[in-house]
Amino acid sequence: MSRASGVTRAIWLVLVGIVSVQAGAAIAKDLFATISPTSMVFLRLVTSTLVLLAIARPQWRGRTRTDWLTVAGFGLSLGLMNWAIYQSFARIPLGIAVTIEFIGPLSLAVFGSRRLRDLIWVVLAGIGVLMLGLEPADLDVAGVAFALLAGAAWASYILFSARTGQRWPGLDGLAIASAFATLLLTGPAILSGGTTLLSPRVLVIGALVGLLSSVIPYSCELVALRTLAPSTFGILMSLEPAAAALAAIVVLHELLSPLQWVAVACVVVASVGATRSHPVLTEPAPD
Repeated sequence: MSRASGVTRAIWLVLVGIVSVQAGAAIAKDLFATISPTSMVFLRLVTSTLVLLAIARPQWRGRTRTDWLTVAGFGLSLGLMNWAIYQSFARIPLGIAVTIEFIGPLSLAVFGSRRLRDLIWVVLAGIGVLMLGLEPADLDVAGVAFALLAGAAWASYILFSARTGQRWPGLDGLAIASAFATLLLTGPAILSGGTTLLSPRVLVIGALVGLLSSVIPYSCELVALRTLAPSTFGILMSLEPAAAALAAIVVLHELLSPLQWVAVACVVVASVGATRSHPVLTEPAPD
């Protein structure tokens, strides 16, 4: 396979991953009338954790206290990120929630920079978020707050992912972190979901969401990163808000106004610009 064809294949893999994760989010939201967002996140994490543990078969012994604290922090940020964004999905349109969430990793990408160009990206993203506030009918204060919390957790996830990768080989760290996040949500999921968690339909859809939102996109990204430059990967990942808005239209019939589309475009452009300067945005996040 030539270099050019390899890059093209990798780009398509990333795009498949983006579509998959947002389709999974839309399907999950469509089930919120039956099961709580917390329980849906739990089912998604159970699925991805079982698959990751089966693939990675991590070594549990011989680890230092710092190793365990690092992977625990990774698991906490992973669980909080997924829980918060699903809480946001339940309250505001999918595309708007993902757009606001992107402020987290974008801010991390330009944090501490003294270059004027990077300030421009922050301002542009801020303008996009302010535009969303100009049409408050689709916004809920709690929904926006949860999206911002998810963004902060995403930034934390990126930092802990890098540290975990330095201490745990392969997929070991991610598998253990996913197991930790699942354990954290077990109690709240049972309390909020009750016997609904045992419904065959709910279990099947929960497993499907886990495959679409975690297993498939992470597998695609893992293969793509063997070929793509981190900056190119990050730019492609910046399409997430637009993909979320399109998935919401197809699955949920959530329509954005022209002004809201402009707001999404502002955040996408800002994310692309920040990624070109600071590839920290390239760490995949299983939203």
